[in-house]
Amino acid sequence: MDQAEMELFAQSDREDLLALLEMRFGPVPDSVREQIGRNEDLNDLQRLIIAACNAAEWDIFVEELKAGQGSFKLTGERFNPVANSIGKGASL
Repeated sequence: MDQAEMELFAQSDREDLLALLEMRFGPVPDSVREQIGRNEDLNDLQRLIIAACNAAEWDIFVEELKAGQGSFKLTGERFNPVANSIGKGASL
């Protein structure tokens, strides 16, 4: 994959991530948009997409965003997309 293709994939991942965050959590603050906009690492962007899909709350996603590229522990109730505010699964 050449540099131009990698840049296109990164741009697509950034747009997907921002759209996903808006769908799940509402308007994305400019500071978060800027941080995502500077991210060019495809693996990190894909990790953040998974975190955005599974984070139970906005603050959990932000923690993962701040954790940086070395983070990979997306486990437990914190990453249960149907968890309520006390971290337990939502009831039907």
